[in-house]
Formats: sequence, structure tokens, C-alpha cells
Amino acid sequence: MLRCRRLLLVAAFGSHCLLSPHSSEAGGKITLEARDKNIHGIAVLIDGKLFADYVIGNAPKPFVWPIVGPTGKEMTRAYSTKWVEGEKTDHPHQRSFWFTHGDVNGVDFWSEAPGDGSPVKDAKPGHPQVTGHGAILHREYLKNEVVDGAAVIQTRNDWVSPAGKKMLEDERTLTFRDLGEARAIDFDITLKATAGDVHFGETKEGSFGVRVPTTMDVDHKPDGGKIVSSDGVTDKDAWGKRAAWVDYSGNVGGEQLGIAVMNHPSSFRFPTRWHVRTYGLFAANPFGATSFDKETKDESGATIRSGESITLRYRVLFHKGNAEEAGIAAAYKEYADAK
Repeated sequence: MLRCRRLLLVAAFGSHCLLSPHSSEAGGKITLEARDKNIHGIAVLIDGKLFADYVIGNAPKPFVWPIVGPTGKEMTRAYSTKWVEGEKTDHPHQRSFWFTHGDVNGVDFWSEAPGDGSPVKDAKPGHPQVTGHGAILHREYLKNEVVDGAAVIQTRNDWVSPAGKKMLEDERTLTFRDLGEARAIDFDITLKATAGDVHFGETKEGSFGVRVPTTMDVDHKPDGGKIVSSDGVTDKDAWGKRAAWVDYSGNVGGEQLGIAVMNHPSSFRFPTRWHVRTYGLFAANPFGATSFDKETKDESGATIRSGESITLRYRVLFHKGNAEEAGIAAAYKEYADAK
């Protein structure tokens, strides 16, 4: 039984203790544990072993790392949080599992390098050009508990400009499940225009992202992975296309494993476009359109009027085998029909 250290939990979560374990029918016993001051966040455990860490304070955005799959293997890239021999070291801002966007009222929240004033190359005419790099700052935990065998972490976050001005806020809910043969993280985020109108600009650099392990990516030699969408589009051809889900599978530590990202039908601008790359980036972007297809008539970018909001919803399934072997089409139907 995990023990709750009252002082640590009060500092991290408020006055309530969140460690009340429950069991799910399919998987093991899920618990939540406060991390120490060097991690800044919450650990999700299954039968006392790490499933995932929700990390705050170690980067310009909250993120989840590591994420341990159903066979005990880490299933997202460790860089740039940790250096691992043999891993690619490109795009240090692609931290395992995250949400940001590359043009929010002209501010770049996607990358992490110091701003140089460069504009977004494909920014939509008539909207502000990117002038610097913003940060998404954790403000408070709204919920940290285990409900019906699933761990729920709900937070409020402020999106802050390089000058320190609050531009908008979000409320995100992450639900962690052990399904036995697979593990799932549901990611629901509501973007709220609490400080005036907010424009999410037309750029491919967004928005909900996962970075797959180096050995899983399609470009890995000699045994690269596989990308397939709900419409049967594969590998590099899946980039920029709309789809209800996309699966990325390949070799991880000598096993065939995969990650499916599913877009719920109630999500803003469903089905989303996919900024999924053969080098290992795996992102859903509902704001890009002409960045992916110059001839499209789809809406690009999106403006949230002051006082209004939009909600985006995804399920990330960490599974054994490839998309067909894992039954991703059926798993998506179950997700889409559930709520």
C-alpha cells in the first residue's frame, strides 16, 4: 500500500490525499503518487510499477514522460528530458506526449528554442506573425483521483507570452487506464479565451503530439515501423490527411508494439488532420489546412472569441502488435460510441 506523505501532497495538490487505490476488471490496480521536487508532478502506477509521469515545471509546457506500455517497455522517446544512447536528438521540443501550437496570436508555443523573431513561413495572411516563444504554465490541480479503476488528473494552465502576458487558459483532463493487453491515456482539453480573442494560426506546427521511440519510426534502419490511418493511408502519405485515427507501430526493445491516436467525433473540427512524420513525430492538428494541402477549401486556423472555448478530445492507445493485430478499428468504435 502506497503511503501518502501529507506535507508533500498538500504542497502538490491541495489539502486532500489522492492515494485511494481501486482495481479495474481488465488490468491491474492503479494508484497515484506525488513526485518529489525534482520531478514536479504525479506518477501513475499499476500494481506499484510506473505507468506514466505527468510532469510540470521541467519545460515550457506540461508533458507526460515516461510512458510504459503493456509489456513493460517505454513507448515514447526520452530525449530531450533524458539522453539515451541510440536515440535521435532532433526537435528537442517534441517531449514524449504534449499539447501546444506554433502560432497563437503570433506567439510560438510549439518550439522551445529562444525566439529569434522569425515568422511562421506558412502563416495565414492578415494574422500576426510569430514574434517569440511562449510557455504553458501549470496553475493548479483540479482533480487527482482514481475513479472506477482509472486515474484522473485534471489541471488548469495559463498560456503566457514572452512578455509574461496571459493570453488564454486551458483545462485538461488526462485519464489513465490499464486494459490488460493495452494501456490508454485519454486527453481532453478545453481552450478558453479568458483574456480577449485568441487566434490559433494556420501552421503545420501543432498541436497534440506524441514522439515515438527511435526504433519504431518508419525511417529507422534496417527495420523501420509502419504508419496506417483509419482510411488505409500509410507511411508518408498519411501526412496532412484527415482521419479518425492513425496508428504507428514498430520494433521496441525486440517486440512489435504500437501507438494509436484516436480523435473523438465530438472533438473540434473532427476528423483532424495529422502532422505525422516518418522520422517519429505523431501529432494531430485541427488548425492546419493549407499547410498540408495548398488546394484545400477546409478552414485553416481558428479564432476563439473572448469568453468562448473549444474542446479537443483524443485517446492514445499503447498496444501490442500492429494496428490490425491490436484491433484498432474496433477499439476506435468503442471509444467513439462511449461518450
